[in-house]
Amino acid sequence: MSQEVLSPARVQEIHKQAARRRTFAVISHPDAGKSTLTEALALHAKVIGTAGASSGKANRKETVSDWMQMEKDRGISISSAALQFAYRDTVINLLDTPGHADFSEDTYRVLAAVDCAVMLVDAAKGLETQTMKLFEVCKQRNLPIITVINKWDRPGLDALALMDEITERTGLQPMPLTWAVGISGDFRGVWDLRNDRFAQFKRNNAGANIALTEYFTPDEAAASQGEDWSNAVDEAGLVIESNLAFDVEAFHAGKATPILFSSAALNFGVKEILDALVDFAPPAAPRPDVDGEPRPVDAPFAGFVFKVQAGMNKAHRDHVAFIRVCSGMFERGMVVTQGRTGKSFATKYAQQVFGREREVIDEAFPGDVVGLVNASSLRVGDSLFLDQPVEFPAIPLFAPEHFQVARSKDPSRFKQFRRGIEQLEHEGVIQVLRSDIRGDQAPVLAAVGPMQFEVVEDRMAHDFSAPMRLERLPYSLARISTADATPALANVPGAEVLLRSDGEYLALFNDVWALRRIEKNHPDLTLVPIGTHNPAK
Repeated sequence: MSQEVLSPARVQEIHKQAARRRTFAVISHPDAGKSTLTEALALHAKVIGTAGASSGKANRKETVSDWMQMEKDRGISISSAALQFAYRDTVINLLDTPGHADFSEDTYRVLAAVDCAVMLVDAAKGLETQTMKLFEVCKQRNLPIITVINKWDRPGLDALALMDEITERTGLQPMPLTWAVGISGDFRGVWDLRNDRFAQFKRNNAGANIALTEYFTPDEAAASQGEDWSNAVDEAGLVIESNLAFDVEAFHAGKATPILFSSAALNFGVKEILDALVDFAPPAAPRPDVDGEPRPVDAPFAGFVFKVQAGMNKAHRDHVAFIRVCSGMFERGMVVTQGRTGKSFATKYAQQVFGREREVIDEAFPGDVVGLVNASSLRVGDSLFLDQPVEFPAIPLFAPEHFQVARSKDPSRFKQFRRGIEQLEHEGVIQVLRSDIRGDQAPVLAAVGPMQFEVVEDRMAHDFSAPMRLERLPYSLARISTADATPALANVPGAEVLLRSDGEYLALFNDVWALRRIEKNHPDLTLVPIGTHNPAK
């Protein structure tokens, strides 16, 4: 099957479908309400019946995008999830991401696959540490950001103070699309600036169903809401005067951010967020390759793997590679080329994913996310293409800060232990380091945060029936090095050299003083910081 010569009708269809796509991620600090908003958006698009939310996630029914048992037990998102649904005449590809800092790598992978980000800010806490880190990532990737002030139904900060904080700390100019009527903790509704009307919300079934919304003219709102209405109009006017009226080009250029107010748990203000995404978020556009050359959306099919996940379907022990379609038309059954190996890959088992639920998909267009089942040969960052070769930029690995030696509790289950470690490494759940001295039976697990070890332990026990024990190592720093460092640091206290699966040598150090001592005593050694923006190679 070839797409080298596409008919004019096919080219026109690809452009039409790409223009309909909105592919975005919901990102924020932990517990700001990402998964709740994800569910609320799906509810408003009428793809789920109830949100099942009346209080914190730990007391809820299972969130539609949380499928791992640990996520259900703890009420947090650990693994990013892909949801695709239609709203108005638009196809929404919504990628939910882990908020916990320990899973930053998964968030970075997702941000490589989207065209826009919805940044969720807790009204009571403002811009938190992880929020700022994610703002920086979006800035580096030139991702436009829509800012949603969430949890306005609870006591929180002043609206203008939040706008000042966004301006000062991110450099983005706030552009209100909606403005809260009523102070935080007394959420009456929003002034919809685009339509110049008051949207008044009333909770429905404790927030499990779409909120009841009534619309009023400004005069009617002034009569019924009094000072709360006039304050909202005055505050939004001040923000517009000191920044700028809504400007789509400034938003797409990463200079300004649309502002909306919501309570995702009560489904207040959620429709306005969906409408803003449809009307203003950028559609699928040409994606630059590794050399910076944009690949046209009507070029033959190409995409890249941004996530690999196993065990989503316990009955089938499956292995799913999530790909972002960048160009052309994906057709189930097509045989594509895997850029890293040059080998052919048949896409016989292709699925559209909605949380844990799936259905077979026959075609997909630029901006879509496709789950390729039984794709055990695919790795995160792999480029796939038809006819015209292309390599998309690599997705970088983070610098690990926590290290533990893993050993099988049951020597008779060493095969399962080894297979499980390889699988989790393959998925990007953990980085695995090895050396001749430690041997294959005692790999070193390297993580950004300690909760990653808990995920590994849980999945090794439940997914692979290979319980293991972990032994903490004293290292806290890692540097990219070379094979020459192995003999040089063989007997140096507080240092060790291990080999990562991608072929990189990592030199580990107890602390910064151990690193400085090595740099002083071995000035010729290569010791390069592991970047978060560029791949090591």
